[in-house]
Amino acid sequence: MTTLIHPGPPTGLFARVRWAVTDSWTLTARETSHWLRQPFEVAVGLLFPIMFFLMFGYLIGGDMPVPGGGDYRELLVPGTLAMTMMFGVESTMTAMAADASKGVTDRFRSMPMAQSAVVMGRSLADLFQSSLSLVALVLCGLLTGWTWKEGIGPGLLALVLLLWLRFAMLWIGVYLGLVIRSTQATAAVQILIFPLAFLSNVFSAPESMPAWIRPIAEWNPLSATAAAARELFGSPGWGGDSWAAGHSLLLAALWPLVITVVFLPLSVRRYRRLSR
Repeated sequence: MTTLIHPGPPTGLFARVRWAVTDSWTLTARETSHWLRQPFEVAVGLLFPIMFFLMFGYLIGGDMPVPGGGDYRELLVPGTLAMTMMFGVESTMTAMAADASKGVTDRFRSMPMAQSAVVMGRSLADLFQSSLSLVALVLCGLLTGWTWKEGIGPGLLALVLLLWLRFAMLWIGVYLGLVIRSTQATAAVQILIFPLAFLSNVFSAPESMPAWIRPIAEWNPLSATAAAARELFGSPGWGGDSWAAGHSLLLAALWPLVITVVFLPLSVRRYRRLSR
């Protein structure tokens, strides 16, 4: 673990911002260096979304009808990309809880470093790992016949919206990891991620769900990002007459903003209030 040596908190806004950025980058490097010692966990993280895509695309939903006669696997790729961004919550939460339970977080708090650097370092490292997962799944989709139809600009915007969702969701993971502070207790929270992921438009149309579930699936942040990614990639979608279905791009930008505005300050505040 890299040791940070500072004479103390600097004075001046610019100096404090630079101090926080330097410490955040140092802790980001600390988190990413762990991957070299844990290659199996990195491989599992990359293969997990690919497994879901292949299983639903070829074993479960291969013959599922798509509005307009499109290919279900082309619809599934953007949805699986969005689902991967949501599933990153549990890895972030587990890592933060492990550091807290082992006393690593307390060690950081006793050092002359920016108090926001720990949570920012974790978020940047996880965002980088999520980018690798996106690349792996996009390559898998291309190898199985999925195509990127709308040009480089809309496609890059789709990737930005996917990472924007991941950036927002990881703050939920950071906050829950600091609150729970136990790797055993995180398993109970992880179980809740799967219903939230499947209660969306990733694998099936919300219109096919019961009437009392349909609004939840339509307004799910995951559904908004999945629908926006399909539109930007030029992939087939489920359609729908609801307001949420018709404004997926707007919701894909607003939902992560709301989540970040709520959970980023909560994460920093929780870290500052941890007992030694």
